[in-house]
Amino acid sequence: MPVIVELDVMLARRKMRSKELAQRIGLTEQQVSQLKSGKVRGMRFDTLSRICEVLQCQPGDLLRYEPEVDAAGD
Repeated sequence: MPVIVELDVMLARRKMRSKELAQRIGLTEQQVSQLKSGKVRGMRFDTLSRICEVLQCQPGDLLRYEPEVDAAGD
């Protein structure tokens, strides 16, 4: 997937554990773990807003776009 979630990087910068973030934004630890691993297909804007508020960051600090390279090299 070309959108990379860098939640783990921001948590490390803020010296915060996933458990604390989950409690503060109203998600389960499993949901936060899935977000960190990029195993979700989408995220609600209100969830993204709560994460940004707690971590004092911008959405661009959490999400990065990397275009996929096709096998043909085009």
